[in-house]
Amino acid sequence: MIKIFITFVTLTTTCSFAPLQLQAQNQNQSPIPSLKETFKNDFLIGTALNTAQIQEKDPAAAQLIPLQFNAATPENIMKAAIIHPGWDQYNFTLADQLVAYGQKNKIKITAHTLIWHSQLPDFVRSIKSPDSLRQFFTNHITTLASRYDGKVFSWDVVNEALEENGSLRKSIFLQLLGEDYIVEAFRLAQKAAPHTELYYNDYNIEQPKKRAGAVEIIKKIKAAGVRIDGVGIQGHWRASHIPLAEIEQSILDFSALGVKVMFTELDLSVLPNPWDRDNADVSATAGNSTGKDPYPNGLPDSVQNVLTKGYEDLFKLFLKHKDKISRITFWGVNDGQSWLNDFPIRGRTNYPTLFDRAYKAKPAFYAVIATKK
Repeated sequence: MIKIFITFVTLTTTCSFAPLQLQAQNQNQSPIPSLKETFKNDFLIGTALNTAQIQEKDPAAAQLIPLQFNAATPENIMKAAIIHPGWDQYNFTLADQLVAYGQKNKIKITAHTLIWHSQLPDFVRSIKSPDSLRQFFTNHITTLASRYDGKVFSWDVVNEALEENGSLRKSIFLQLLGEDYIVEAFRLAQKAAPHTELYYNDYNIEQPKKRAGAVEIIKKIKAAGVRIDGVGIQGHWRASHIPLAEIEQSILDFSALGVKVMFTELDLSVLPNPWDRDNADVSATAGNSTGKDPYPNGLPDSVQNVLTKGYEDLFKLFLKHKDKISRITFWGVNDGQSWLNDFPIRGRTNYPTLFDRAYKAKPAFYAVIATKK
């Protein structure tokens, strides 16, 4: 759901890039534990994949991903701008490669995403007629959902449809199709993909007002007799300010509606926040400022400890409610891949995942594994 800018950064504090030795950190160490094996009786462990990883062009990633993850979501390749660039033009090549990658590595694919206000093709953004947009809407959902039914495990049917106050986002879909467009999206997806799980996905829906809006969306879909299987809470949080109480309440509230709960784009930023709130809206930017890139050469131990504690606290909470949670997906395999290197200020060096830029497991990785002990 997030627009990704890939930034390659070489850090003086990390080891040189080299293929993994059966997951060992170096030749003198034993293989590291597997996330998917550690939590195999609890929930799926997923990651976001970019094009190079799907095509296995990165040897280290090609070895790491199947050993650590049993679920995956594409960063960008199934968004409308890429997969449906013209009115009658589709580009299925990369999506088909993703499906093949998942089948080869026994990884469950969540296709991402059918309806989203961002990363639309130019021809859609220029539509002024409700009838024309409805035709695109119907054709887009039906074509994609039917093509990959039974080939992907799930679809993020509608993505980020809410404002922070819980009202519907004033997107082109709301403006031209009306507030029932979300129910209709799920109705079309249900018909086209009867063997695929269907989800609503959004950020900050652990927060009370926005959570209430998501609850209303789920209730409305169900009241219409349409299928919705789960809700994805994105999990773009600051490592030092994780809203654990709100997250727990959101798990309880969504689960009470009879849907699966997932954390779909998990990453923890360690950089100063230019705002007084958490924000994952890709259209938001913050101006450059002095000290905008405070840790270009690696994290100080004090900040690394904050990241480690954040992930530890989260996974303790996840395990507490493992009967309600079906998947935890990290938004990126390693730090270098993360969209947070460029959001909301371009050119920053962030460290939000469990693996560093050389694919070495960080202290946070071992803290997550230890929550099972």
